[in-house]
Amino acid sequence: MTATDATLLDRPSAESVRRTVNGVDLHVVTAGDPDDPLVVLLHGFPDFWYGWRHQIPALVDAGFRVVVPDQRGYNLSEKPRGLDAYRMRELSRDIVELVAAEDRDSAHVIGHDWGAAVAWDLALRHPETVDHLGIINVPHPTVMRRALRSSPRQLLRSWYMFAFQLPRVPELFLGRDDARGVLDVLEESANPGAFSEADLAHYRDAWRRQGAIRGAVNWYRALVRRPDEPPRETVEAPTLVVWGDEDVALLPKLAAESVGYCTDGRLERIPWASHWVHDEEPERVNEALVGHLKAESETGD
Repeated sequence: MTATDATLLDRPSAESVRRTVNGVDLHVVTAGDPDDPLVVLLHGFPDFWYGWRHQIPALVDAGFRVVVPDQRGYNLSEKPRGLDAYRMRELSRDIVELVAAEDRDSAHVIGHDWGAAVAWDLALRHPETVDHLGIINVPHPTVMRRALRSSPRQLLRSWYMFAFQLPRVPELFLGRDDARGVLDVLEESANPGAFSEADLAHYRDAWRRQGAIRGAVNWYRALVRRPDEPPRETVEAPTLVVWGDEDVALLPKLAAESVGYCTDGRLERIPWASHWVHDEEPERVNEALVGHLKAESETGD
């Protein structure tokens, strides 16, 4: 098993650090000048900090300090066993305290997949922590709940969320053949060429770590068994939603509906991209994210 820390990133300022936040020990990759505006990048499933490898250099070059945790349960971070540890309020509190550990009161927050779910929740539960919000291919929580109740098509696409409630079976499926199951999920949900063989080797190493598969699956189990809705529905932070329309798990209509819950929201659609739009179209996504943060920063000044 090889390293899955900041040494994977060819960036002089990038380093791996440990941060104890909200009672858990997180592995965090940092890059850029500590005095620059702070951007926190939140990965999803089945991912780890490395999922932002295309965005970290672009954001640093644009003048941002970038902080990228392995979220609890993933890769080199602590992996609590109990489901209560994966309630949404705990996942959001991790990020509140991570921002504070950088001696900041707030930050720009960008999330993909489960990381986007945490970013939405953070903006709703702790709005004072989020300067500007970036969302990649996950709907606003109210939109997702409504779709699961009213859309048979979305319910069918979300079958895996319910399959993950089974005991032991998801761990066996994903971990089979030395984490081959995780690689299958990555490749089957992305367009061809999204991940190189070297990328897949790094993912395999991350998912072979003890407790990583159980920790990630427990996010799904807690979502169903420990529901934890935020106290409001409207996002006040300026928000950019980037959406690959060829997402196999989510209907495209959810993107526009999500922007409707933002007082200052904008949608950037990429029709040919999959759920892994930031891997498949990194230059376009990076341009959109930097433009969003720069425009809003200049407006704020």
